[in-house]
Amino acid sequence: MAELGFIGLGIMGKPMAEHLLKAGNTLYVYDVVPQSVADLKQQGAIACASSKEVAGKAGIVIIIVQDTPNVEAVLFGENGVAEGIKPGSIVVDMSSISPIATKEFAKKLKAMGVEMLDAPVSGGQVGAQNATLSIMVGGSPENFAKIKPYFELMGKNIVLIGGNGDGQTCKVANQIVVALNIEAVAEALLFAAKAGADPAKVREALMGGFADSRILQLHGERMIKRTFQPGFRIRLHQKDLNNALESARKMGLSLPNTAAAQELFNSMAAHGGSDLDHSAMVQALERMANHTVA
Repeated sequence: MAELGFIGLGIMGKPMAEHLLKAGNTLYVYDVVPQSVADLKQQGAIACASSKEVAGKAGIVIIIVQDTPNVEAVLFGENGVAEGIKPGSIVVDMSSISPIATKEFAKKLKAMGVEMLDAPVSGGQVGAQNATLSIMVGGSPENFAKIKPYFELMGKNIVLIGGNGDGQTCKVANQIVVALNIEAVAEALLFAAKAGADPAKVREALMGGFADSRILQLHGERMIKRTFQPGFRIRLHQKDLNNALESARKMGLSLPNTAAAQELFNSMAAHGGSDLDHSAMVQALERMANHTVA
């Protein structure tokens, strides 16, 4: 049992906060959407008017918002965490943001006597609802040990990767792998369809061999059945690949296939597909081929 703060009650944050609340923790919550706060208040959470207020009441503050600028605003903006937090507190950022920015945020908090863990998640809305998220953590072993009991209320595969920023680096790596696998499955099924084979039968056969993957199983089915409603939205995967490519540029590293996958996502966004599931990447390839998988 603890007094916890939770900032960001979207499709991921809300069910994650609910798990912490149901375990008997006192939970101080804030979100820019008042209805999200009201929903948690009905379940016993204590509503706050700002991130500053959350940080002033809880020694552990969990954040899960959309992107790097949002985290920066929550932490260091007007009425942000930094204005209310006490020395000795721990900030846990479970957003998916830039590893480089994360290291800078950790340094700024450290100078205030505040510790930080970056702990992005994988598993989507279903994983958040079922408390089966994979959680990739960056920070000190001591702080990880303090927060792990709360991670265990939200996820199953919980790994301390290394120091601050390493959790976000792992999440970026995850998103590279997922994007490139979606692209590979899309190309394979489109190739099969254009050649005159039944893509559903091709997928079925591939699932029995070395080409099998969760992407082939889940996203391949979506491509064939045309079930592209979220899901994990393309605009969110674009953001993650932007983090990958920006970090790569700063390291002098080339990620050509990641860049190609991002161009396909960009094409989808340009055609109004930003809020479709990322498996809809196949539609960008279909437009170029003037042929559909199904």
